[in-house]
Parts: sequence; structure tokens; C-alpha cells
Amino acid sequence: MMKKILSTIVLLLLVAVSGNAQGFLRGLGQRVADKGKEKVESKVDRTVDDAADRVLDGKKADKKTRRTVEASDDENSEVDATSGASQQTKPKKKAQGENVKSDFVPGSVVIFEDDLKGEQMGEFPSKWDLLSNNAEVARMDGRMAIKFEHGSNTEITPLLEDGNRKYLPEVYTLEFDFFVTGEEDHTSAYRLSLKPEDDGDESWVFIGRDNITWGVQHPLNGTLVEGNTSLENINELEGWNHFALSFNKRALKVYVNNRRVINIPNAKAMDWFIIATEFWEDHIDYITNVRLAKGAVALYDRNAQTMTAVEKAMAETGKFVTNNILFETGKADLKDESMAEIAKVAEYMKKNPSVRFEVQGHTDNQGSDAINDPLSQKRAEAIVKALVDMGVDGWNLRAVGKGSHEPVADNKTDEGRAKNRRVEFIKK
Repeated sequence: MMKKILSTIVLLLLVAVSGNAQGFLRGLGQRVADKGKEKVESKVDRTVDDAADRVLDGKKADKKTRRTVEASDDENSEVDATSGASQQTKPKKKAQGENVKSDFVPGSVVIFEDDLKGEQMGEFPSKWDLLSNNAEVARMDGRMAIKFEHGSNTEITPLLEDGNRKYLPEVYTLEFDFFVTGEEDHTSAYRLSLKPEDDGDESWVFIGRDNITWGVQHPLNGTLVEGNTSLENINELEGWNHFALSFNKRALKVYVNNRRVINIPNAKAMDWFIIATEFWEDHIDYITNVRLAKGAVALYDRNAQTMTAVEKAMAETGKFVTNNILFETGKADLKDESMAEIAKVAEYMKKNPSVRFEVQGHTDNQGSDAINDPLSQKRAEAIVKALVDMGVDGWNLRAVGKGSHEPVADNKTDEGRAKNRRVEFIKK
């Protein structure tokens, strides 16, 4: 009997304790939840207060705060069901077809070149002739450049010593860097006019932020062939950009930032050119690194023919020599348009992974050996690095700077110096 009584008492105590424990746990859970809520609300309040303080102080909220606010307001954002946090979904990427349009190869014999080195700030650039409005030498974003003043259209053309207005050969490339300023709807605009010697009907290319328009004279009937190409999928043209034009007897191609945007099979040959700006709103335009050079490769199938040339040269002589790998003046920085040529050499080297190669940099005799020797070495090393970045085994590459000590042509002429400024890839 006593045992039953004790069992009953113990059972009642357990029930009581269990009820209190459950109540305690429920209370504890509620307090934890309340505390968490207070902590979250406190953090949000602090974030809002901090942002408000910055606004009152005349400062913008930091990037992290802006990204958080923008993500929560974006129509593509989702709310996590467990945390309540706003999460930004990645926008769907538009499907795009493969587009190989980087076949530009610069001419090797320079006809006219101006990087504005040695020019005086504020003066009219000495290598140019002014046709309308006003231009002067200035500095923009770290570069010496020709500044086109705000106002009506400004037009400049190369000032050649003999005053010749028939200097465009039947095969040539023309390049320059241009700077884009202005708001989206009121941006700068550049015009390249290709003109005949008799000042008859011209061909032209017009560059804006989002598109490029053109009008080209047909060589047979003289009609104007016009077009408009969007630049949207190539690059948002902010800051410095590169323009290049290739003309080969009748075929005209135009590139922006090393991507082909115009490909015209029949265009009338022209004799001289003008670079101009056309103003929409209050902004100033800049150009620099203008380069006109003679030479190009075949009209069609450029990549295949150039690669065949690499293979043939390696098979016959054990080396491939090129004048189409270019650098910034006085530097070892490769120009973007050099990458197509290096890529063709890289393709050959990857097909022959067991062969070692010496990459030689050569200069003309302009400047002292104290400058040219280390510069040619650094340039050779830059090419080796580019080849490695393209998948060539660096173990098989050796950079050698030759300076001006092994010329292949007369350094007394522009054409000879152009041939001496070369890169040689030699099997070892």
C-alpha cells in the first residue's frame, strides 16, 4: 500500500515538473525569439540611422548599403522564406552566337604617326593642319591628346611636308584612340572622312557611344552605300577606346576595340583623310596615337593565310619574323591589335609542344643602346607572357632582347626602320 502511495506521489511530481519545464522552455524560446527580433530591428535601425547621417552630412551611403537597398527594391529580387533577407537573382544571360571578328593586322610601313610626344600643352599639334574650328594639345586621363574644343565641328588632317593630298596607298591601315565623354543621350561623336584628291564625293565613318554609321562610295557606279551597326554588344564606350580601319584595294573593314563592326567588300579607294568631331551637347573630345601605315594581308581568309605563313616559315627557315606585334611608344606594353598575331603564333606552338622557341625583340637605331637593349628585352618578355597566357608552355620559351644590333634593312629610311622593328620566333 505504501509502495502504491509513493509511486503515485512520484508520478504527480514528474507531471508537475514536466509541465513547468515545458512552460519554461516555451518561455525561453519566446524570449530568444523576442531577443533575436530586437537584435534584427536594432541592426536595421542602425543601418537606416547611419545612412541618414551620411545624407545629412552631404555624403552618399557606402557601396554595401547602396547594393543592399538596390537589391531589395529590384524587381528581380527574391525574399528568403526562412531569413526574410532579400536576395538578388542573377539576370538571365541572352543567348549569343559565336562571333569571331578580331582579324585586324596593322600595316608595317608607317606613313604618318603621332603620339604627341614632345608637344607643348595648349598649342596646336605640330603634325596637323586645321580645317575648321579649334584644337590644341592637352592631357586626358593620363594621356597626351588632341583636344577638340566645344563649339561647331572641328576638322584636322595630317600636315605632310610636301603638302601632298594623295597619300593613302591601295593597301593601308589607319588607327587612333578616342575618348568618349558626355551623357548617354548627348555623347561625343567622331567622324572619319576619306576624301578623293579632287574633293569629290567622300566616304565616311561616324562613331557614337552606342552605334557606328557609315557611308561608302561604290567603286563601280559611285553610289553611296550606307549602314548602321550597334556597338551595344561590343563595349560601352566609356573612356579611351581604339578605332582601326583596314583598306585593301577595294575591301574596307572597321574595328572598334579590336572587334570588327564594318565589313564592306567593295569600296572606292580614297586619297586623304580628315578626323573630325561633331558636338551634340556641352562636352570636349580627345584623340591620340594616330597611325597610318602601308600594308595588309590578303582580302579574305586572313587567319588561315597568316597561320599558313607561320607554318611555312618555320618549316623552311626555322623561324617566323613579323612586324605586326606593336607596343606603346617607348614602353613594353603590347597594343591590343597585336594579340591576333600572337594568337596565331601561339596556335602553332601549341601544335608543336615539344619544340623550344627563342622570342627575339628587335628595334631600329633611334635612341641609344642603353635604352633600346633593355626595352627590347622587356618587350620580348611581354610577348612570352602573352604566349603563356594563351596556353603555350613557358618552359619552351626564352625571351631575348637584341636591341638595334641585328638590322635587316637600312636604318636611314622610314621603311628600313619599320622592317628593323620586328619580332622573331626561332626554333631551338
